[in-house]
Amino acid sequence: MDAKDAAARIAAQFSGQEFKAVEFRGEVSVEFDRKLLIEVGRFCRDSLGFDYLVDVSGVDNLSNELEALGRFEVVYGLYSYSHHISLRLRVRVPEENPVVASVAGLWRTADWHEREIYDMMGVKFEGHPDLRRILMWEGYPYFPLRKDFPLAGKPTEIPDVAFSAAAPLAGGPFVTEPAAHTHDREPRAKTFGED
Repeated sequence: MDAKDAAARIAAQFSGQEFKAVEFRGEVSVEFDRKLLIEVGRFCRDSLGFDYLVDVSGVDNLSNELEALGRFEVVYGLYSYSHHISLRLRVRVPEENPVVASVAGLWRTADWHEREIYDMMGVKFEGHPDLRRILMWEGYPYFPLRKDFPLAGKPTEIPDVAFSAAAPLAGGPFVTEPAAHTHDREPRAKTFGED
């Protein structure tokens, strides 16, 4: 079995449902309705041998042609140790109801991945065992990886928790002297309110 065969088996198992297999650079993704996620995930794990969830990613399609299909996507990278193949599952999530089922009951590795997507993108995972922020503090009102979040961040009234001015450009022990034009292209060097 290869990834194309796996995609075909998924479509056959859920005949009558809309599935779209996309191949890009030799990798196969299967796109389908988010309501089927648990059933498709269980079929992939139990019947097709995708025993490892490599990663879960959130995508913000704001201001591109895919936004009309759902502003957000959640992408699940699966791997089968028995067949040595990878497969992606993709579901679209609308901005007005950014909720998708949690797959943490199928693959335990989803726990932290889903929490990070919730924290950074604002997509909620229904049925998650402990859905709370993982990087930002509880009560933080924004989602930093959304495309409408400013690169320089947002000002905060909470001292010593986050930068309330542009982040310093120190960079660490391996930084050389910056070129003369670095300040012009570094988004963190701009102050809040600049266009």
